[in-house]
Amino acid sequence: MTADTRSADTRSFQAEVSKLLKIVANALYSEREVFLRELISNAADACDKLRFLALSAPDLSAGDPAFSIRLSVDKEARTLTIADNGVGMSEADLHDNLGTIARSGTAAFVEELSGDSKKDVGLIGQFGVGFYSAFMVADKVEVLTRRAGEAQAHLWTSDGLGEYTVAPAEKASRGTVITLYLKEDAGEFLERSRLQQIVRTYSDHIPFPVVFAEGEADGETLNKASALWTRSKSDISDDDYREFYHHVGHAADEPWLTVHWKAEGRIEYHALLFVPSQRPFDLFHPERRHHVKLYVKRVFITDDAEGLVPSWLRFVKGVIDCEDLPLNISREMLQKNPVVASVSQAVTKRILGELKKKAEGDAETYATFWNNFGAVLKEGLYGDGLEHREALLSLVRFRSSTQDRLTSLADYVARMKDGQEAIFYIAAENEEAAAASPQLEGFRKKGVEVLYLTDPIDEFWVPMLFEGFEGKPLKSITRGGADLKSIADAETPADGDKEGKDDAAADQGAVAALVASVKLALGDAVKDVRTTDRLADSPVCLVADEGDMDMNLERMLRQHKQLDQAAKRVLELNPDHPLIRTLADRVKGGASGPTVDDAAHLLLDQARILEGEPVPDAKAFTRRLSAVMTKAM
Repeated sequence: MTADTRSADTRSFQAEVSKLLKIVANALYSEREVFLRELISNAADACDKLRFLALSAPDLSAGDPAFSIRLSVDKEARTLTIADNGVGMSEADLHDNLGTIARSGTAAFVEELSGDSKKDVGLIGQFGVGFYSAFMVADKVEVLTRRAGEAQAHLWTSDGLGEYTVAPAEKASRGTVITLYLKEDAGEFLERSRLQQIVRTYSDHIPFPVVFAEGEADGETLNKASALWTRSKSDISDDDYREFYHHVGHAADEPWLTVHWKAEGRIEYHALLFVPSQRPFDLFHPERRHHVKLYVKRVFITDDAEGLVPSWLRFVKGVIDCEDLPLNISREMLQKNPVVASVSQAVTKRILGELKKKAEGDAETYATFWNNFGAVLKEGLYGDGLEHREALLSLVRFRSSTQDRLTSLADYVARMKDGQEAIFYIAAENEEAAAASPQLEGFRKKGVEVLYLTDPIDEFWVPMLFEGFEGKPLKSITRGGADLKSIADAETPADGDKEGKDDAAADQGAVAALVASVKLALGDAVKDVRTTDRLADSPVCLVADEGDMDMNLERMLRQHKQLDQAAKRVLELNPDHPLIRTLADRVKGGASGPTVDDAAHLLLDQARILEGEPVPDAKAFTRRLSAVMTKAM
């Protein structure tokens, strides 16, 4: 290959790429033959893209309309070449595609790199930067490419050690030729039989012929070269599905769920879709879209058709091939096409149905899926998935205060206590914070189950569930409306304990006086002060008033600078706690002034600390605490 070295442009790799290449080049990877899978997959994508572009610009493929991928070796030079007649790359494309990781979630990906070469190399295909896997077997890589419709070719060259060079070059036709100068221990990839075995293992499903070429002869086609999704399921093995998933999803993990069907009737289409077993690094990145490719009559159209798959199923990967769309349809037309909308509805319904089968048939396996993708699936309960609400509600799972495994809403309702009219939940940053909340104490005492909602999206979809679930409203236990009075205690005292009832009645007056005194002392610092039955071990807690914003949502908004000032909370006192009883007796006995004032503010600060919130006046808190301890000592 010749290049004009006088105008060569030498640059350093992006920092993330350099880190990747350092790991790849030094890795002793037991399955390093996957480099060929990655390069063939990229070549197939290039052919797919040109076939689509040629629908509206036939000149781009004129003179060479039959797409193919060619493998050739030179044993004397120790080179392996992978060539395609696809769309090719411009100079800018080379810099963008081979000099940087031009995908969202790059930072998250790099953070996952551990320094263990064997583990880190396995992440490369998973992240979809498989070109760099070439450096597992090559000391030097050359990429000669000419973009369809352009006259100028370019040569990209690198040894993978930190820099690459791009220079003008000569190439008679469009497409890309990748030449690998193989390492000393990579001689196996010069053997035709080895390459044939790799292609049949990993790339048999590629819809373009992969040819082993010797000289100028046509050579032997190594793969079946037919669209896998159009074949009968009985003719496809699990290995075929797995390798197609690796190709279409640019992934290295195993598919957790494979769904393959052909729809016939008013609208005809083939669908082959996968749910990954591992969460993608960029799953929550704002720029992430779905990874489902749209084909029309086996011709690739786009991998970014808006509306083809809802955003809350963006973890799904695969192919949809529709017979009822025109080949020359534009992306703008796709957004408004009723056929696309109908296919999307049917596909969404099918995926949710398959997930339901998994959830009901294998709860343990489904729990793995839920831990990976549950937070995304719940977005459908808030956004554009309202027509699928019933199906989604049957799929959502929660941790709870009484179960050691994930539970569904239906199972929760089946376990509800006598007299319980609502589904109780607590929203918190994580499960540990939810379990430690003082508001749970009274519910535990009565044996009432409380769901833990720990994903940020929970704060938005729950209020949208106006009718509740099976007629049961969802109520936050950190709000004033969570009432336990109608639910019997798990251990009810004997009815004959009249003396105890009389004592309780006698205490009510003293506690009421304490409530009034605390309310007076705190003034505008709280919205209200009242007693509660939601506490058991703690003397106090803070709750949002019934019509106010939930406390966890307010905390989130303040952290993201979307809320300037916190709403005033209700301070609730536990009338059965020894501290509250003692204070009530003191107030009943005439205590007032600084004693009550200090006690009231200490109770409020204690409630704040229990909620994980800062004490607004640390100096005053310390003074009051020291005074109380001095008297106690």
